[in-house]
Amino acid sequence: MKKGTKVLIAVLVVIAILVFPIISSYNNLVSLEQLVSTSESNIDTQLQRRSDLIPNLVNTVKGYASQEKDIFTDIANARSKLSGAANISEQANADSQLSNALSRLLVVVERYPDLKSNQNFQDLSIQLEGTENRIAVARQDYNTAVTNYNTKRRRFPTNIIASLFGFQEKPLYKASDGASEVPSVDFSR
Repeated sequence: MKKGTKVLIAVLVVIAILVFPIISSYNNLVSLEQLVSTSESNIDTQLQRRSDLIPNLVNTVKGYASQEKDIFTDIANARSKLSGAANISEQANADSQLSNALSRLLVVVERYPDLKSNQNFQDLSIQLEGTENRIAVARQDYNTAVTNYNTKRRRFPTNIIASLFGFQEKPLYKASDGASEVPSVDFSR
């Protein structure tokens, strides 16, 4: 074999050794970023499911508890904010407000024993509870995907590839500041 051919083969091998990790890191980041997007979409799907259930639940409760207008207004406002959320942070905040309003609604339901025995209300409550569980799982899956993506993005040498190709850090799904507080319900009205 000629010396020139050997040099060419050696250069090609060195280039392949250098390029393969770059391609591999890039493809790995793309896959992880897609998993984050899918997980975020799964949260959206479950939030939409809950949003679709709420009007039926509210209408059922309205027939029994028409004097609880503030809660119904809060639920409507929170649903509106949730559907208009521009990013995951706004979505988490609106979701927290909606959960808070729903908690207050369920506390009000305790005052109406006939409502609790209404089959439509029971069915809607069961569906809502299942949806809340699916939302919690979707949030956990999203945060796991984001953590994996962000960790991979920050590790050497992938951090160089991420910077070169514009892979940005993704935010975790965080509850709003007041989410851990127990909602207050005023029964004196």
